[in-house]
Amino acid sequence: MEEVTALLTVELFIVLVLVATVVALIARRVALPYSVALVLAGLGIAVFAGGERVEVTPELILAVLIPGLVFQAAYKIDATELRRTFGVVAVLAAPGVLITAVVVALVVPLVTDLGTAEAFVLGAIVSATDPVAVVSLFRRVGAPNRLATLVDAESLLNDGTGVVLFSIAIAALASPVSLADGVVSFAVTIAASAIIGLVAGIAAFRVMHATDDPQLEVAISVVAAYGTYLIADRLHESGIIATVVVGLVLGNNHGTRSLSERTRLALDTVWEFAAFLLTALVFLLVGFAISPELLLRALPVIVAGYLAITVARALVVYGIVGGGSRLLPGPRRLSTGYLHVMFWAGLRGAIAVALALALPPTIHDRDLLTGAVFGIVLVTLLVQGTTAGLVVRRSGVLEEPVRP
Repeated sequence: MEEVTALLTVELFIVLVLVATVVALIARRVALPYSVALVLAGLGIAVFAGGERVEVTPELILAVLIPGLVFQAAYKIDATELRRTFGVVAVLAAPGVLITAVVVALVVPLVTDLGTAEAFVLGAIVSATDPVAVVSLFRRVGAPNRLATLVDAESLLNDGTGVVLFSIAIAALASPVSLADGVVSFAVTIAASAIIGLVAGIAAFRVMHATDDPQLEVAISVVAAYGTYLIADRLHESGIIATVVVGLVLGNNHGTRSLSERTRLALDTVWEFAAFLLTALVFLLVGFAISPELLLRALPVIVAGYLAITVARALVVYGIVGGGSRLLPGPRRLSTGYLHVMFWAGLRGAIAVALALALPPTIHDRDLLTGAVFGIVLVTLLVQGTTAGLVVRRSGVLEEPVRP
C-alpha cells in the first residue's frame, strides 16, 4: 500500500509539472500573469474534479515550497540597491504588517459578524504581500531595478514578519497579550531569526568557498536554505526570515573571497529552475485549496477584508512611505509613480493560504476565516495581478531616468 501511495505521489507531481508547463506557455500567449493563470488552473481542476481534491497542508507550503522560493529571491536581490532602500522596506515589512492587521481588526467587525480578535487574526494572515506576478512583469518591461528591489524585498521580509504576527495573534486568542508584550515579542523574534540566518549564511559561505566544487556548493546551498528554516522553526523563531538572510549573505559575497564564476553560474541555473518549479506548485496548490463553497459563505468578510487591506496599503504607502520620502534628498526620494506601483503591488498569495490552513481547528469561526483569506487572495490576484502591467505603464516609472 505504501509503495502504491508513493507511486501515486510521483505521478501527481509529474502531472502538476506538466500542467504548470502548459499553463506557462498559454499565459505567455494571452499576456496573463503566470501566477494568476496557475491559481485559476488549480481552481478549475479542483472544481471539475468534484470530490477528488488534493489535500494541501500548511506544512507542505511553508516547509517544503516556501523556503526554496524565498532563498532564491533573496539570493538574486542586489544588496547595494537594498541598502539604499532598506529604510522603506523595513517600514513596509514591520509597521506595515501591524497597521494592516489593526485596520482589518477595526473595519471588518463594523460590517460583519466577525469579532475584533478574530478580525485581527484575519488581518495578520493577509498582512504579508506576495507580488510574484508583478515582479516577473517588472523584468519583462524593464522597470527600474530600485523599484523591483523595493517590491521584492518587502515581500521577502514581510512574509516572515507576517508569520510572526500570526503566531502572536493566535496566542493572544488563548491568553490575552498586552500591546507592549506583543511588540517586544514581535521585535525579538525578528532579531533572533535574522541572527540565526546570518550565522548560518556565513558558515555556509565559508564551507562553499573552501570546497571549490560547483556541484557540492549547490548541494550546500540547498542544505543552507532548508536546514536554516528547519532550525529556526525548531527554535520557535521565523524560519522564513532566517532563510531570507541566508540567501542575502550567499548572494552578495563579492570581492577577493567571493564564490567562483562557475559556482555562481551553477547556483543561478539550479535555483532559477527550482524557483520556476516551486512557484508553479505553490500557485497550483493555492488554487486547489480554494473552495467555492467557502468563498460564497465568506463573501461579506471577503469584501470588507479586501477594502480594509486596500485602505491600510494606501495609508502605509502614500502616508508613511510617501510622506517620509519627501524628507529625503532628491536622488533618494520616491516619485509618485513609484508609490502608485508599490500600492498596487500589494497582492496576497501562498503565505496567506498556508496560514489560513494552519488555523487551529478549535478557533472560533475557523471556516469563515479560511474562506475570507482564500477570497481576499483570489481578488488581489484577479484584480491587481491582471492590471499591474497597465499601472506600471501609466505610472511613468518606465520613462524615469536611471539614478546612480
